[in-house]
Amino acid sequence: MTYYLTKGSLASLGGLDSSGAGSSGIALWGVLAFFFGAPLGLLGNLARVPGIGGLFFRLLIPLVAFYETSMRLETESRGPSQVVLGTWTTVRFTAVAVAVALVGHTVWGWWRSRRVRSAGVGVG
Repeated sequence: MTYYLTKGSLASLGGLDSSGAGSSGIALWGVLAFFFGAPLGLLGNLARVPGIGGLFFRLLIPLVAFYETSMRLETESRGPSQVVLGTWTTVRFTAVAVAVALVGHTVWGWWRSRRVRSAGVGVG
């Protein structure tokens, strides 16, 4: 909502495109926040589950970022500037790097806990 209010107030100063800055944008995002707030909050809470159980939910953000930028590259590839291509490529690379780091961290934690449990079984 702040985005649309700021965009509308800056547009009134002149020189800025004010399309979509009206109350329809605020209403749309308010309705979307109302309907998607609880389910997305649940997904965020499930991402906090340690280990492999929460890995899928932690991977949602990098996967969505990669998919969304891939779709943008496909649609905007008809003549984008080098800055746009560089930005989308950087976002895609970062999303893959974050996904690999999340999987690596989860596997490392699982492997460490497995070693500690196997070492603890023989002692006693």
